[in-house]
Amino acid sequence: MQPTLLILAAGMASRYGSMKQIQGFGPNGETIMDYSIYDAIRAGFKKVVFIIRKDFAEDFKNIFEPKWKGKVELGYVYQDLHSFTGSFPVPAERTKPWGTAHAVLCAKDAIKEPFAVINADDFYGKDAFGKAAKFLTTDVKDNLYSIIGYELAKTLSDNGTVSRGVCQVDANNNLVSIAERTKIYEENGKITYEEGDKKYEVPFDSKVSMNFWCFSPSVFTYTEKIFGEFLKEEGSNLKAEFFIPIIGDKFIREGKGAIKVIPTGAKWFGVTYKEDAPEVQASLNALIAKGEYPSKIY
Repeated sequence: MQPTLLILAAGMASRYGSMKQIQGFGPNGETIMDYSIYDAIRAGFKKVVFIIRKDFAEDFKNIFEPKWKGKVELGYVYQDLHSFTGSFPVPAERTKPWGTAHAVLCAKDAIKEPFAVINADDFYGKDAFGKAAKFLTTDVKDNLYSIIGYELAKTLSDNGTVSRGVCQVDANNNLVSIAERTKIYEENGKITYEEGDKKYEVPFDSKVSMNFWCFSPSVFTYTEKIFGEFLKEEGSNLKAEFFIPIIGDKFIREGKGAIKVIPTGAKWFGVTYKEDAPEVQASLNALIAKGEYPSKIY
């Protein structure tokens, strides 16, 4: 069974101001998401499902449908504050989406096959999609999920600090925990993160999560259960968010199964700071020059 790619794009309008302002980095105005779709198709993904919001659905479709319709099956799911909340009274003051794990849950009725989840505005690289597709077609089970692990040194920005989920893995490359580290940067030949007023060194080859997860459809039922618990405990907190690592952590700690950390040597890039944009464009041009991507991908 060919896998599906789920792209988390519900937050894009707020980040870019409007759909029409999505930045193009490729030679023909391709967005980072276009390259992810291209990589997914050539890795063997049969369908792409976008998580978006209803208020910009038409603008979104007008941008991406002409590029990809007919090349891959497309689907759309809306993330709404009231989806899967049951009898929980959503606070009237709540405007912030519930988070990435809730976004995944919103795709429950649209995906019935193994699938990968990615962010819309991160460049993950060909190798990552190839490894994800292989796992999803040969290894995934209801008690075995995976995450693509990037080398920390290949996910930094030259223009400021970054936050990363640093993975602790066991001898079998199974995930033990993910620790969110903020203010990570390279200085004097070392990678450092700050916590409070202290600095800590992190190995260059530490594996970090860039939110590239691989699941079987069983994750939906489990996520719905955990989301119900989250609402009881945190639902009245207007800033609380339900993130995918919460699901991963509970899945492991409750003994539901294992999460394999699949290493990739691919270099991640994205626009954490506006100053990153020229570097993203240069990185794409370099990959095209090396023949890893054609000058026109759709």
